[in-house]
Amino acid sequence: MAAIQQDINQLLKVRREKLAALQEAGRDPFQITKYDVTHHSQEIHDGFDALEGKTVSVAGRVMSKRVMGKASFCNVQDLEGDIQVYVARDSVGEEPYADFKKYDVGDIVGIEGEVFRTKTGEISVHAAKVTLLSKSLQILPEKYHGLVNTDIRYRQRYTDLIMNGDVKKTFVMRSKIISAIRRYLDGQGFLEVETPMLVSNAGGAAARPFETHYNALDEDVKLRISLELYLKRLIVGGMERVYEIGRVFRNEGLDARHNPEFTLMELYQAYTDYNGMMDLTENMFRHVAKEVCGTTTVPYGDVEIDLGKPFERITMVEAVKRYTGVDFDEVPDTAAAKKLADEKNVHYEERHTKGDIINIFFEEFVEEHLIQPTFVMDHPVEISPLTKRKPDKPDYVERFELFITAREMCNAYSELNDPIDQRERFKAQEAALAAGDEEANTTDEDFMNALEIGMPPTGGIGYGIDRLVMLLTNSPAIRDVLLFPTMKTLGGKDQ
Repeated sequence: MAAIQQDINQLLKVRREKLAALQEAGRDPFQITKYDVTHHSQEIHDGFDALEGKTVSVAGRVMSKRVMGKASFCNVQDLEGDIQVYVARDSVGEEPYADFKKYDVGDIVGIEGEVFRTKTGEISVHAAKVTLLSKSLQILPEKYHGLVNTDIRYRQRYTDLIMNGDVKKTFVMRSKIISAIRRYLDGQGFLEVETPMLVSNAGGAAARPFETHYNALDEDVKLRISLELYLKRLIVGGMERVYEIGRVFRNEGLDARHNPEFTLMELYQAYTDYNGMMDLTENMFRHVAKEVCGTTTVPYGDVEIDLGKPFERITMVEAVKRYTGVDFDEVPDTAAAKKLADEKNVHYEERHTKGDIINIFFEEFVEEHLIQPTFVMDHPVEISPLTKRKPDKPDYVERFELFITAREMCNAYSELNDPIDQRERFKAQEAALAAGDEEANTTDEDFMNALEIGMPPTGGIGYGIDRLVMLLTNSPAIRDVLLFPTMKTLGGKDQ
């Protein structure tokens, strides 16, 4: 191992010596400020018939080199893929060719030359001029084995993007997915807005916030856990259709589905309810899949997810009955619900009510079965402090969650706009907080004032953008769709 490290150190030393020699000769690549790129690799491959014999300029990273006396080949990687470059001494000149032979894998170059096809059929660029644009002082992972260590991949995403083409494709897809969402909502008359990240009251979701101190105001503040309460203020103000895509922060664990900072989209629409939100969601998911993936049937793991057919709609009580045989509509009270939980060996806390236990049953026995798109509707009021009650079943609310691949993809309500009921719900949340529930909400008096001014009937929904990207890119873990996921620091700093 020591010998390998010694060899690596020697190679790194040689690279720095090459840079020093270039600088001493007045050809410091880091002094170059721009390079005019006319084409990318995929454009050349796709448009070869029109480009054959034409002069192009490409730029990118040298990923491999084959030096063969008077002529050499290298592969140059850019945003769209890679292109083979043929570099001949007689075409570029003797001195530039000698310089090219000293370039290293990892260096960034500009190539100007004619598009042609080699005798073996490879679409290539015949270089007339090669320009060193940046000197790589580190050594890339070995090309054929790639970068497979997941810890290094996440910590050094820049190296991951260079070495793993599928990773770059995932993040290009992510950008396209978010753009498609925006286009869809803009076309439906929604306005994109921005709301505060630093807040005095982090409400709108059941999660522990991160806390910090605002020096200028000498006040403790929190990072937002949700977008909800500010967006609802805008509905009160008469902005009838609003949405926001932004980072939220929850002081919770890390696993395949959770990262403490993640991208949430919330939207609110006046004069509709949770049924309207179901229709919008189904149409939007179908639209985005079609636009970005070209199909409404997408692979995920070893299953095909069909976004083209109508999504199933089922109440939470019906779902629990389907998979456990227990009908909570026949369970009279909390004591009976706890007795059932004991019989099923389901853990609950003393403070939990019947509604909480229904939700625990759902999480324990139902979620894992919800692979194809399924709207789970009508949650217990105890777990839905910001949601309008069902007029015919006041112990339940007009709420749904969409599940795909056994994961919650979004959460939606017919929004509670009764300020008297809302204040009572906040009181119940504060009692839960006092009883030890660290994720319970506290009363937001400014939000209460807004509700008292009057909010129209409104449908609202929150989407986990990262989970939608996971679905449409067939990615198994949330870290695979976050460019820079949260990682434990090494030796006092990220490495």
